[in-house]
Amino acid sequence: MPFVLEGENQECSIDYRTKTIAIPDFQSIMLPMLRFAADRQEHSLREAIEGLTVVFWLTQTEQKLLLLSRLQPIFDNHVSWARSYMKQAGLLESPRRGYFRITQRGLDVLAKNPSKIDLSFLSQYSEFVKFRSLRKHSNGALEEPEPSKETPAEPLEIVEQKAGRTPEEIVEEAYIETQATLRAELLERILQNSPRAFESLIIDLLVAMGYGGSRRNAARQLGRSGDGGVDGVINEDALGLDRVYVQAKRYGKGSSVGRPEVQAFVGSLVGLGANKGIFVTTSTFSSQAVDFVSRIPQRVILIDGKRLTELMIEHSVGVRSSRVIEFKRVDEDFFTEE
Repeated sequence: MPFVLEGENQECSIDYRTKTIAIPDFQSIMLPMLRFAADRQEHSLREAIEGLTVVFWLTQTEQKLLLLSRLQPIFDNHVSWARSYMKQAGLLESPRRGYFRITQRGLDVLAKNPSKIDLSFLSQYSEFVKFRSLRKHSNGALEEPEPSKETPAEPLEIVEQKAGRTPEEIVEEAYIETQATLRAELLERILQNSPRAFESLIIDLLVAMGYGGSRRNAARQLGRSGDGGVDGVINEDALGLDRVYVQAKRYGKGSSVGRPEVQAFVGSLVGLGANKGIFVTTSTFSSQAVDFVSRIPQRVILIDGKRLTELMIEHSVGVRSSRVIEFKRVDEDFFTEE
């Protein structure tokens, strides 16, 4: 059922990655969602998402914008969290699997015509405070902390309260930050090691990516060619049906591979009758070099320091997992009754 928000301050937050597309944060969605449920009918999450999409005037592009994990649209995720928090505060309830509806408490809240509903607003309800104060024990179980007269209850300090982001988005931002730190560390280690170690690294990476068959075969191939501008040649597949020529330059910070170096490499490919090449550097490529390879018939891939470390992480070369955290969410299809 369509509905209108009168005097609603539909505050939207800028996407924290692109800084360009406005998506309402999950706290801004709470009051409109409660108003959506004011008809006292049962609604599915999908119905709420579709109704709130109209309320916030979201474009098709904004509706499809995904979380950094690429697993769920940002707006869908925000609506889901808004519903979850309001259920914990007793403003919404689940009458049956996959559906929610407003409670008497929720109706009472709407009757007071609040200007907004956010995490601070919900903290007036003991159920919500109890939900937020759960602490994880060493055995992995969640348990409510015992009240203490000596130690007053901790204030409800919630990071997402300030940022307007869901816990998933905060975790994803932290993940991106740790990945950036890891890439910087890898690059530093590469520059500290010898040229021979760098050559070995390139071999390991190419084999991990599926080139050259075994590492032994790849090592035999790389470094064999001394033709100007080419450091090595490696089989594109285990059978050696095609070959890829490799150039690797270990440059320090502040240096850049320009068009002349890349052009010399391409010239070597032409002389060898080859049309595939990989140019790897620990630094960067100039814009002229990048533009050059985009205009030639040969297929040349430029891998700079940032991309090199990304590939190392992606293919587990020079890194190892220290901790794996798996996130799970409710399967709405499982709990939906026909």
